[in-house]
Amino acid sequence: MIHESVSCVGDITIGVFAKIYAGGNILGPVTIGDRVFINRDVYIRPHTAIGDDVNIGPFARFITDTHEIGPAKKRAGKVRHDPIVVGAGTWIGAGVTVLAGVTIGTGCIVAAGAVVVNDVASNSLVGGIPAKLIRELAP
Repeated sequence: MIHESVSCVGDITIGVFAKIYAGGNILGPVTIGDRVFINRDVYIRPHTAIGDDVNIGPFARFITDTHEIGPAKKRAGKVRHDPIVVGAGTWIGAGVTVLAGVTIGTGCIVAAGAVVVNDVASNSLVGGIPAKLIRELAP
């Protein structure tokens, strides 16, 4: 079920029994697994893959956009989209930002408000800015 006020552009694959609430913005290519729940106003950029049974809190952002480093005259060089991968069973809290090139393993929890700049090992609880390991979770 996708709320009619979700803006979807490009190649977007959505699995069975996925729910996407109002106000979101998804720019493909994006893959969303089975039984995924995406709360309101979530922003998902190209080359994001979300595994099965993932829950995403409101106002989360998956930002694959980044730039090559340019010369002093203009440091934001050529744009690129480094993929983001979210493993199955993961819970992304409200207001989380996941930046380009990050892989979050399976069975993780990312605490509300975290900014994820590095990969997260499976079965980890991370939080903060930048997100750091709080503790390991049982598999």
